[in-house]
Amino acid sequence: MQEAPVGLQRPPKLKADTLRIVPLGGLGEIGRNMTVYELNGKLLIVDCGVLFPEEEQPGVDLILPDFSYIENRLDDVVGIVLTHGHEDHIGAVPYLLRMRRDIPLIGSTLTLALVEAKLLEHRIKPLCLEVTEGQVEQIGPFSCEFVAVNHSIPDALAVFFRTSAGTVLHTGDFKMDQLPLDGRITDLRAFARLGEEGVDLFVPDSTNADVPGFTTAEREIGPVLERLFGQVKKRIIVASFSSHIHRVQQVLDAAAAHKRKVAFVGRSMVRNMQIAEKLGYLNVPDGIIVDIKKVDDLPQDRVVLMSTGSQGEPMAALSRMANGDHRVQVGKGDTVILASSLIPGNENAVFRVINGLLKLGADVIHKGMAKIHVSGHAAAGELLYCYNILKPKNVLPVHGETRHLIASGKLAIDTGVPPERVLLGEDGSVLDLKNGVAKFVGQVECGYIYVDGSSVGEITDDDLKDRRVLSEEGFISVITVVNRDTGKIISGPEIHARGFAPDDEVFEEIRPKIVAELEKAAHGREHSVHQLQQTVRRVIGTWVNRKHRRRPMIVPVVLEA
Repeated sequence: MQEAPVGLQRPPKLKADTLRIVPLGGLGEIGRNMTVYELNGKLLIVDCGVLFPEEEQPGVDLILPDFSYIENRLDDVVGIVLTHGHEDHIGAVPYLLRMRRDIPLIGSTLTLALVEAKLLEHRIKPLCLEVTEGQVEQIGPFSCEFVAVNHSIPDALAVFFRTSAGTVLHTGDFKMDQLPLDGRITDLRAFARLGEEGVDLFVPDSTNADVPGFTTAEREIGPVLERLFGQVKKRIIVASFSSHIHRVQQVLDAAAAHKRKVAFVGRSMVRNMQIAEKLGYLNVPDGIIVDIKKVDDLPQDRVVLMSTGSQGEPMAALSRMANGDHRVQVGKGDTVILASSLIPGNENAVFRVINGLLKLGADVIHKGMAKIHVSGHAAAGELLYCYNILKPKNVLPVHGETRHLIASGKLAIDTGVPPERVLLGEDGSVLDLKNGVAKFVGQVECGYIYVDGSSVGEITDDDLKDRRVLSEEGFISVITVVNRDTGKIISGPEIHARGFAPDDEVFEEIRPKIVAELEKAAHGREHSVHQLQQTVRRVIGTWVNRKHRRRPMIVPVVLEA
């Protein structure tokens, strides 16, 4: 397989009628999917999603793609194609449109409706071009044909580019469920037709490339939910992605069959289901929906709560229920159903929520115990079908961790794609396509952009390291006043700690050592305040490490008087 160059290597100037592809997210991670296509001075972006933070990123709300590659060329962007409405594909759109508000958004009815609702919160009115399967649109130098694909959200689309440099099929997220709930299958006839035309570069979803066989059909989940609903005697709480309309439909159907009312919990869940119902993607039985404020008035065996938080997100409804910090108080006899897969990296957060719910007395049912969720991504058998149908000349696996990308690449090789034509990239890899040949030509800077409250990009990895130290090791401040002329200690050292020891008396034995070393450093020689502070840091840091086996954050303050 052809691997991306190691280290930052500036790509050469792009030649005429050569297609440049730069993934800015989604390679080596599950999330923040974004790929930039460039041809003859114009840029077309496919997806613009977010990545959700992990435990080692405390305080971070969202992680965005690094827009620095395009921030000085926003006027050259001819559009953003959105393959579907999941957050990891549309969540970063508001942050990009803040930089240029009139970039056209191209997507299906549901996808655009979901992103427009997000943009409303940012007070941005977008320019939208609604497309459907089979439609062809000329967007700058890119002729784009849209192809129906099946996923865990309705209205997903793949996009096929015809350009002067060659053709590209970018699938977005997809699977090949042959019995989908909405009857909309992945259009393999279109795939076959495009394969006959010739696919110079195939850019496939690789999330389940290491899973053998075929993804289970969505319709197998409904009967399982109905059976569970019939067994539970008190409240049922179902947690899912706020955009998983198919799963919500199955919950509504099961609730209706057992004469239960359903309340949506979580702002994004309420918003998305209102949109889905309005557009006809969600069939809501009459009288089944109730406001969350009214569920306490209903018998507990007549209530279903449809909640966000299936990935253990700290501020989502289910996590707050597990912490006892939500209006819904989970208790003995309640049943919680986690109707989702674990996104890699979220395991600890999800298990923490499960443990919290169990401590409160709830029964928790997850995918490992019952068939209550199926993946929205094509497994190895489905990808093999696609490779054989399309016969692509080159392959760039995307949307997956490194293990997923490698597994997808091996499948491509098994179907006859030459190993040197399988490109294993990473975020920021630059590859050029010309005359049926794709190859890596460089690497651009592509870091994480953190959203923390109202700040975007102001938090750095060093800041996160400090936060981790503070949360795990504690904080020690040392304040000392030194006579500028004599070097003698006038006041202090005053030592205060947080998250380190029950009281500050533990520092009594180190105070004389700090005084001695400070006076030695300050007396009779040239010195700076910074040097004195480093002396304090070294002395107390060495003692803390040796005596207590800890590495707290140390903030020395030395004043001269």
